[in-house]
Amino acid sequence: MSSSEPVQATALDIRPHIQTNIDQFLARQKPILESIGEETIPLWDSVASLLNGGKRLRPLFCYWGWSAAFGESAHRDGVITAASSLEFLQGCALIHDDVMDGSDTRRGFPAAHRQFASMHRGNQWVGIPDRFGEGSAILAGDLCLSWADQLLLEADLPTANLTAAKTVYNEMRTELMAGQYLDLLEQARGGGSVERALRVVRYKSAKYTIERPLHIGAALALAPLEVFSAFTGYGLPLGEAFQLRDDILGVYGDPEVTGKPAGDDLREGKRTVLIAIATERATPAQLHSMHEHLGDEHLSLDGVNNLREIIRDTGALDYTEDLIASLLDQSLAALNSAPLEATAVSALSDLAHKAVQRNL
Repeated sequence: MSSSEPVQATALDIRPHIQTNIDQFLARQKPILESIGEETIPLWDSVASLLNGGKRLRPLFCYWGWSAAFGESAHRDGVITAASSLEFLQGCALIHDDVMDGSDTRRGFPAAHRQFASMHRGNQWVGIPDRFGEGSAILAGDLCLSWADQLLLEADLPTANLTAAKTVYNEMRTELMAGQYLDLLEQARGGGSVERALRVVRYKSAKYTIERPLHIGAALALAPLEVFSAFTGYGLPLGEAFQLRDDILGVYGDPEVTGKPAGDDLREGKRTVLIAIATERATPAQLHSMHEHLGDEHLSLDGVNNLREIIRDTGALDYTEDLIASLLDQSLAALNSAPLEATAVSALSDLAHKAVQRNL
């Protein structure tokens, strides 16, 4: 890709370039692991498999954030490289999240900790397969976190731009880890208010999925503070809408689309906004049924359907759908009033609809 090419107006056009950056970086890391020992290659295989797909939302928002902030086309290749680093942070979050949730699958394949546990069983090694699997997956996630930093700082961009972006990245990483902890805490507490559930949404997903990638793009362009504020107005409500859609798909989604078994979030007992609303509105009989079945890892499809009916009957599903629509409207209104480059605004508007509707 020549750096003299014009910036594309189609929001998803740079996805192949993101994959190329990921593949080239991974190809450079494999010999390093091989020099340590062939036994370490399953770590590389696990990461490479996970990152060979996905929506690429975070790099896309980062790139279009840069473009909207009047980034110069001469730096386009370097910006795509820097944006691609966010896929490694996402890989870390997914691998660790699956360990914490005890998830069996990710994107239609066994989750990393299940892969490593199966390897342990297949080789009849000493010890507990699941413990080996979880420990290995944690290390694979840590490797992703390390590689995210490395790829960002290897981008062919001026030092001042990278330093500004790294400052935002550091804050985003802290927010993500704190959000993950808040999520664990909510599960341990057995859930709580809608307000607490929304706080988890904001810090575990919304900020690092959309707002902070946009801020990193703005930092790479050395944009003024009003651009960062505009991206917060657009990115935070959109990120919350994105996660609320994810919560609905975790209960009602098609396994062919989500890559997870039907109702998997119900078996895991995730204390989402959807569940918090249903809990607040449930009758005593409905509440008893929720307490009995939510978080049952052996929950049958009949049990899943029973919980789905309760959520729908309490009005929690309609309320969440209305909230998603309201947040999307709020996001687009902020975007359309922002002092940003018109072509990129069009791409960000398209990306907002695609992210919430999940037609990526």
